[in-house]
Amino acid sequence: MTLTDEDCLAETQAFNKQFETTAASRPAREGTPDAALLATLRRNRLGGDSPPVRLPHGQDRVIEGGVKVRVFVPDHVEGVYLHFHGGGWAFGAADGQDERLWQLAEQARLAVVSVEYRLAPEHPYPAGPDDCEAAARWLVRHAATEFGTQRLLIGGESAGAHLSVMTLLRLRDRHGITGAFRAAHLLFGPYDLSMTPSQRSFGSRRLLSNTDTLRRTYELFTPGTGPEQRRDPEVSPLFADLAGLPPARIVAGTEDPLLDDSLFLAGRWQAAGAPVHLGVVAGAMHGFTLFPLTITERELRRQREFLSTTGR
Repeated sequence: MTLTDEDCLAETQAFNKQFETTAASRPAREGTPDAALLATLRRNRLGGDSPPVRLPHGQDRVIEGGVKVRVFVPDHVEGVYLHFHGGGWAFGAADGQDERLWQLAEQARLAVVSVEYRLAPEHPYPAGPDDCEAAARWLVRHAATEFGTQRLLIGGESAGAHLSVMTLLRLRDRHGITGAFRAAHLLFGPYDLSMTPSQRSFGSRRLLSNTDTLRRTYELFTPGTGPEQRRDPEVSPLFADLAGLPPARIVAGTEDPLLDDSLFLAGRWQAAGAPVHLGVVAGAMHGFTLFPLTITERELRRQREFLSTTGR
């Protein structure tokens, strides 16, 4: 494990405190959001109060199985990054971070395929994972024709990191596909939906995510299930056999209720035989890369370096 960015701790903690203060002035949301609130949250950028910027570089496509994707193709392509956005399986969109994905595409020389997977509560588990699996299978079959390369990478943030691991496991277990994706980049994901100790003990701090918000998120994604059912490896990859998975970079912050998820997954991933780089960002809360912080710029650079060099 590498603890990073301790020199930025004062800035990071000050931002967390400001975030908590602002969040405390808003009414706490209880239960399932109604249709109007869902529409507002989905329209706005994750972690923000305004719509995201859509760039002309992004191409909206519908691939096999009717799955929608948003594709960014730079002039020089040396790999394809299959990306799953975050948002608790209920929010977020493939066009929610065009600027960041286009920058990654250009600087890492990657075609980026971001999946518009179906969202809960209208489409609970397994709809979202099904879409991600379909997109991955399409890439395995068609990347060489579509993008001129078979160097495939996979990853995402938060729920997108969970979906990345689930997709790799489904490819292996359902289709006998291993080795097609050469690296996984996993940012602050939930890997045990029955709740790890850090999830349970985090409490009610009004950061981007806490114990209560996580619990409600899991209820939206897997309605009618309890903790025991959510320990199924089909739902919580921390309980799965992780053999045959590619090298991974796994990242979380010390102030993230999902910290244990990354720590535990990294240990099991490495024990199963694949190289792992585990990065823990000092003072960072869940979803910290959504915000204009020094640690965000550093993390995006480390992500870019990992995806541009791994699996060649």
